Amino acid sequence: MKIRRKARFAPEVFTHSLNDIMFFLLLFFLIISTMSNPNVIKLMLPKASASQQMYKKQITLSIDENKVYYIDKEAIPADMLEATLVSIFEGVEERTIVLRVDKNLAVQDLVDVLELGAKNDIKMVMATAK
Repeated sequence: MKIRRKARFAPEVFTHSLNDIMFFLLLFFLIISTMSNPNVIKLMLPKASASQQMYKKQITLSIDENKVYYIDKEAIPADMLEATLVSIFEGVEERTIVLRVDKNLAVQDLVDVLELGAKNDIKMVMATAK
């Protein structure tokens, strides 16, 4: 006597739980991607716990609280600052100045110096105290 099955066995994968897992993964990656913003603005503040050293020739522009400008310990009048900076960097490709600004100086004075650098294509790095 031969017994036959009426229905053949068909392998089946239950995917009901995969929908939930995929939803949670999608939600997780959406939340994480909004937390990591690549357009973060980085500011150099007057006090810092770590410092970065530069290994090339530095030109230092110091401004004290009386608004006296010094280029490498040499006093420069405020009206001659731009002409002096242009003459120093004449023929130099990498133009970088280390700014040493007194912390009691107004922000507008710092912005005026940064505008001079932007106008003459000079990169300025602000020095901070540890």
